[in-house]
Amino acid sequence: MTDTSHTGPVRVRYAPSPTGDPHVGNLRTALLNWVFARHTGGQFIVRIEDTDRERMLDGSLDRILGALEWLGLDWDEGPGKGGPFEPYVQSERKVLGKYAEAAQQLIENGHAYKCTCTPERLDQLRQRQRAEKKSTGYDGYCRNKSDEEREADSAQGLATVVRFKVPLEGEVVFNDVLRGPLTFDPSLLQDFVILKSDGYPTYHLAHIVDDHEMGITHVLRSEEWISSTPRHVMMYDGFGWEPPEFVHLSILLGPDRSKLSKRHGDTALLEFRDKGFLPGTMFNFLSLLGWSAGDDEEVMTREQIVEKFSLDGLNAAPSIFDITKLEWMNGVYLRQLPVETLSEMLLLELEAPDGLPESICRPIDRDYLTQLVPLVHERLKKIDREELSGMLAYFFQDTIELDPAEVVQKGMDEAATASALESSATALESAELFEAKPLEAQFRALCVELDLKPRQLFGALRVALTARKVAPPLFDTMVALGRDRSVARARRAASLLLHGQPIS
Repeated sequence: MTDTSHTGPVRVRYAPSPTGDPHVGNLRTALLNWVFARHTGGQFIVRIEDTDRERMLDGSLDRILGALEWLGLDWDEGPGKGGPFEPYVQSERKVLGKYAEAAQQLIENGHAYKCTCTPERLDQLRQRQRAEKKSTGYDGYCRNKSDEEREADSAQGLATVVRFKVPLEGEVVFNDVLRGPLTFDPSLLQDFVILKSDGYPTYHLAHIVDDHEMGITHVLRSEEWISSTPRHVMMYDGFGWEPPEFVHLSILLGPDRSKLSKRHGDTALLEFRDKGFLPGTMFNFLSLLGWSAGDDEEVMTREQIVEKFSLDGLNAAPSIFDITKLEWMNGVYLRQLPVETLSEMLLLELEAPDGLPESICRPIDRDYLTQLVPLVHERLKKIDREELSGMLAYFFQDTIELDPAEVVQKGMDEAATASALESSATALESAELFEAKPLEAQFRALCVELDLKPRQLFGALRVALTARKVAPPLFDTMVALGRDRSVARARRAASLLLHGQPIS
């Protein structure tokens, strides 16, 4: 397998339809096209295929371009950028008449014909085929009409589409760069529409005309398009044009190995952005779905990915979209950020109305938050407001809500726990150096004095100080809370255990 059999620079395109939110599978395709172009010094073109007017959704185009920009997939030609083949929106290219001219060219060279079959006839045909338990499809009724019959149809002003004339015998063979030679029987395909009665081309015609005109050398797309590729190869042959190299990328599956869908969770790329994933993480993660650099390295910069990329590294086997791995990788990327940068990112989320609880005063102390970041960044997987609030709110609250049952540790009762917490408060008051290491040494000695295991005393203190069983390192937490709050929380928890209510 080689990167290209074409001479000249690589030209690839991402050609989405604005019919919904950009899916991670579509953006994985865009990303691999972009990386291939950057690796080879070629061009990455964005072209909007909006000829299916009925399925278009308002705002979809903005979200598609926004997703590309968020991932850092800059395009060399396309919307907002221009280029030698503008406009790069298919509906705008219709006014140039290129698609109608191309359809007429196929008619004239015997590879297409006009069809005037009404929707009613086609519906009746499908019903009859179903009743006879045959596969449904066009029966070629208009394929062999005489010139006189076609003139009569035209005189009646019947709605007309143009259909491609599929060969009735032989084979269709094309080479997939990833999968090798593929052979199809054209007799299993019916004559298909390439130009609709409203003058808009179907995808089959439009993308071929545009790819040819724009000099596209490689078409990297999902393996779901393999079944359509014989039609495209036949059309290239009908035009007498050289087809591009076809590279059908592996399909994306969910963890249960079924096709990735909404039931697996988020699938729209911008939902991952909104859930706190970094663009660098998504770029890295998506690049590894169906491609490998040939080594064990998984966390790579985009520059490293571009440098290492080769079509040889693509894999035809299905790729698993593993959200657990994505969260792990995002945590790695978050920990690579400078503390000050990460603090600013967290600050924006925590100060939002649904960030920290409303009872916590704003603005949040930036310097204090910067001090807290190293305590929690090992546990960070994404910048999610709910998770961040759970990790950090107790550092900003004057009082915390305790569950007494969680304070008491295994092998202890309420009285023993309260006594240990009171002793801890006294130790905190008398500590000469209120720093993590001296505090740890002091409290390990206290464990011996109280005849408690460290997990018992430390566990009780952790819940008393944070109201959580899982929190940052205990003694770093004490330092961050400060002497006065640490003492007050230990005594408050002891009072709650002894009297059923905290001290006033």
